[in-house]
Amino acid sequence: MRPFRSRRVRPAMRPLLSRPPDLEDIERIARAQLAVIPEPFRRHFRDVVVHVEEFCDEETEREMELESPFDLLGLYRGVSLAHKSVTAGGEHIDMIFLYRRAILDYWCETGDDLGHIVRHVLIHELGHHLGLSDDDMERIEGEA
Repeated sequence: MRPFRSRRVRPAMRPLLSRPPDLEDIERIARAQLAVIPEPFRRHFRDVVVHVEEFCDEETEREMELESPFDLLGLYRGVSLAHKSVTAGGEHIDMIFLYRRAILDYWCETGDDLGHIVRHVLIHELGHHLGLSDDDMERIEGEA
């Protein structure tokens, strides 16, 4: 008996998974994406903690006036480099939160590569760490 082999190869399809990526999987993907971000940007991640959670908390949801926690893929919390003082101590930890369920929902809706989505969210939130506004980042992305 010959093994079953599909006659059609679909390289654009994402691999079939037996379970959705969990928090650790998203964290692993984030680390892999950080490793390939070009050095001029990667150096700014050195003092930023990346943390993966299922969803944003209810306080963040209210603060940002979200219709649903699925509306927020990631969030930067900290003091942007544009507002940091060289004499200030390290009382604030700069953090980028990745929200697994919202990212997976976006992934399913768009069919985009999951690694690229995570990378995009990381770079977007890094933009906030650098002091860029959402409008600045939209303009930069539009020019790229």
